[in-house]
Amino acid sequence: MSVLSDILALGRFVEGHAPLPRVEVSAAVWQSAIEALSAGDLTLLSVWAEVGRVHMALLSGDDPRLAILTLACPEDRYPSIGRHHPPAIRLERAIRDLFGIEPLGLEDARPWLDHGRWSGATPPAASYPFLPVEGEALHQIPVGPVHAGIIEPGHFRFTCDGETVVRLEQRLGYVHKGIDSLLAGAPIDRAHRIASRASGDSTVAYGLGFSLAVEAALGVAVPDRAVRLRGVMAEMERIANHIGDFGAICNDASVGMMLAHCAVLREKVLRCAASCFGHRLMMDRIVPGGVAVDLDAEGAGRILALTDEVAGTLGPLIRMYDNMASLQDRTVSTGILRPELARRFGAGGHVGRASGRDFDARRDVRYAPYDEVSFTVPTRKEGDVNARVWIRLEEIGQSLSIIQQLLRGLPDGPVLTPLPPLDGIAAEGMALVEAFRGDLLVWLRIADGGIARCHLRDASWFQWPLLEAVIEGNIVADFPLCNKSFNCSYSGHDL
Repeated sequence: MSVLSDILALGRFVEGHAPLPRVEVSAAVWQSAIEALSAGDLTLLSVWAEVGRVHMALLSGDDPRLAILTLACPEDRYPSIGRHHPPAIRLERAIRDLFGIEPLGLEDARPWLDHGRWSGATPPAASYPFLPVEGEALHQIPVGPVHAGIIEPGHFRFTCDGETVVRLEQRLGYVHKGIDSLLAGAPIDRAHRIASRASGDSTVAYGLGFSLAVEAALGVAVPDRAVRLRGVMAEMERIANHIGDFGAICNDASVGMMLAHCAVLREKVLRCAASCFGHRLMMDRIVPGGVAVDLDAEGAGRILALTDEVAGTLGPLIRMYDNMASLQDRTVSTGILRPELARRFGAGGHVGRASGRDFDARRDVRYAPYDEVSFTVPTRKEGDVNARVWIRLEEIGQSLSIIQQLLRGLPDGPVLTPLPPLDGIAAEGMALVEAFRGDLLVWLRIADGGIARCHLRDASWFQWPLLEAVIEGNIVADFPLCNKSFNCSYSGHDL
């Protein structure tokens, strides 16, 4: 038996939770799970709370197998995970801010999402206590929260020795929108729209994750045609973002021509999405029960033609990147994420795979339609900006192949299954899907005709702390390259 199976056997299984188990456990069993996380036997997928209890989602690497542990907190306290397993620290600080439940033993008592605006008990945002740094000739560079470009807000506090970064500390939460509260009590259709807007560049992934969780809870079977169209949209979203980030990374290394070419190519992907699915970002196209729009034969032909054009256009750009010594000088050996850190934090997507963590929810959780197509998950071990670039480029090639496979085997039939009446239904569902940044988790409870509680966890929660690690020892001018090679979401994190 696996470590996770042993832990689950000590708890009480909750009925009506699909497609994986949720188990109510004692504080002692909760502590055993923390010890397994600290030892590297399990991977943390998320931590969240509701009134009177906390939940911990875990991944067992040997199966892989997923499960949720629930601990009752009648006194609004629980044994801290972050005390022994750092990836949980920011999630636990957010839990304290949102629900007032205290993680016992967590040394970092600073607020995370609360910027001193929620109550008089918290200090004003200007007095946020950054971690102290000692040493001769050190100076600090504050950057943000307002940035020079049209991007989301976040504050970065650099401590430097000359041009070398000694420490970077982030202050996020500036785009907290109260999504947890907005989702609670919302009808499913409204909750879906809210979830799909958690991070606009991943709207397809959020819509898919929410829909899969609802469908798992309600036992809804999605038509085969809709399943395949969902996969097409998800891969088009992945391609558009990876192309855009490839160009932006090159631009941060002063190769603006590459950005221009990639911007044109990304625009073609977005325009194709608009003409085929009615929206450039394909927002609200994936809905619980299927998809909101069908794809005609002409549209399928346009998308197939687009895959050929992307492959043909991207090839010369890749060769240009690979052969430009001045560009390679900026990306190779810059911002190295050590494999052990990637594994410990469960880093998803291109960030983890560039540092040897071989995990992809499409393959390892194997949800439809990825159980019907053939693709390879690229990995590298160097862990630098260059490796993250190459993972993106290789993933684009795989996405093009997946789209071609899905469209060439597209069956006829309906694209939407109506949801059953929700009167008297009490059920829970969870989904783990692969967004372009990495695995994205959605957990929800349906009761009283709508969403009683919903938790969204973007891959950025476990990637942002690693960005602090990779910039250490690099020069200040390398931060834009490191930052864009990660491209974490502010909005998907701040919720």
